[in-house]
Amino acid sequence: QIPSMPKIPDEQKPAIGKVIAPAVLFWFRWAAFGTIVTGLIVAYLNGYVHQAMTLGIGSGYGKYTAIGIGMWLGLIMAYNVWFIIWPNQKKALGIVEASPEEKAKSAKTAMITSRINTLLSLPMLLSMVMAQNLY
Repeated sequence: QIPSMPKIPDEQKPAIGKVIAPAVLFWFRWAAFGTIVTGLIVAYLNGYVHQAMTLGIGSGYGKYTAIGIGMWLGLIMAYNVWFIIWPNQKKALGIVEASPEEKAKSAKTAMITSRINTLLSLPMLLSMVMAQNLY
């Protein structure tokens, strides 16, 4: 979205901020929530939620450490979506009132946090796959 914004005609930009971006962010938020809840349910039903959330400390199984790292990274990413990206995007998009300086700062914060989440997704995925395939 960021590289495309300069290419969009000015008269069409309000549609992105008022209609498209809020809808996309709605699905991002609830996808993050659904992923966390589903992951915790699967871990609970398979009997390893406690071992994974404590990173396998005391269990002697590297599998729990690996899946636990992935679970904690997923929790961090979901936290970022709900409590950093979304509140800042609401300001940047004009959904809530904010000064122009606040909007610019919020847009930058949301962008950086989104990029952090993108960077965290690879180690999260690798640690979860590693838990299933290496141990």
